[in-house]
Formats: sequence, structure tokens, C-alpha cells
Amino acid sequence: MTAAARIGLLRHGETTGTGFRGRGCDDPLTPEGERAMRAAFESSGEWDRVVCSPLQRCRLPAEGFARAAGIPVQCDPRLQELHFGDWEGRTAEQLMCDDAEALGRFWQDPFGYPPPNGEDLGRFRDRVLAGWEQSVVAPGDRVLVVTHGGVIRLLRAYLEGWPLEKLLSIEVPLASLYVVEPGQREGVPS
Repeated sequence: MTAAARIGLLRHGETTGTGFRGRGCDDPLTPEGERAMRAAFESSGEWDRVVCSPLQRCRLPAEGFARAAGIPVQCDPRLQELHFGDWEGRTAEQLMCDDAEALGRFWQDPFGYPPPNGEDLGRFRDRVLAGWEQSVVAPGDRVLVVTHGGVIRLLRAYLEGWPLEKLLSIEVPLASLYVVEPGQREGVPS
């Protein structure tokens, strides 16, 4: 990673949908999700620009914040959530009833066992890291990235040196902000 002033990774707030909500579900935020995002933006600090996923749960709050702050916003489709294939919109409880073995394999080894008809995690990794390098990282910029839990997990694993197979163990609460400070490079915080 090139030296940047600061990069913030902000997960969207609560949505109206339930279950696995990947690239195939474009749900709006709930009123509580909107409130949580306003609070996160207010306490996040100053930014030079915003980069976001084009899904409305990220794009709409990012555009509103950028407009109010008078800074540019860019949507990058590479920062969308993983596509969960047959699991889109289904809850873990539902899957435990009729696809428990596949769900268990995914939780244990998401790279080896992607969701049925879903996005391969190797492709997801390559897509997200290309978006990171080409749209987010720029010397001296303070960049706020508004995106999804899976994208933030992947970026944190990459930056912190976690094995990518352990992505699902990284906690990323709704409307939470993770800040990458100067000097945190190649997965090693300074």
C-alpha cells in the first residue's frame, strides 16, 4: 500500500432484507440503518473523497455524506459484496434445514467451498483488491470507503496479514468504521 494520509472502511447500516445479502440483493437501509450511518459519518473525521459500492445500501448514504461535505464520491462496482448465489436472501437457519453440509463447509473453508452458484472467493479477492489499488489508495488522500462486511473483512485480512481462509472470523459490525493509518503496509501495522 502506498502511503496515504488515512483510509476509513465504513460498513453500511442495517438493511430491510434478511439472510445472506450479497451482490444479488440491493436492499435499502432501514430508518435505524440510516440513523447509524449518519452517526458514523458525524464521528468519522474529515475526508478528501469517498469511494463506495454502487449498491444503494452503500451508495445512497455515501452520496449524501459527500454532498454535505462538499467532496467527490466515486462508485466502484469492484467494491460490491460477494455474490452468494443460491443463498442470496436466505438465512443461516433456513440453510441449516436444507443445506447444512454446504453451509458448514463454507464457514470452515470459504475459499475451498463457495456458496452454490455463487462467486468464487479467489475472484472476489482479486476484484476487491483491484478496486482497492486503483480507486482507493492514493498518496496523501484521506479516503472514506463505504462498502460491505465481506469487502472489509477481505481488506482487513490483506492489511493485517490474516490468512484469507479466516475471513469469516473478522468481526465487522453494521455501520462500523475501521481506519487504516499511515505506515500500515503490506499487512503489518506500524
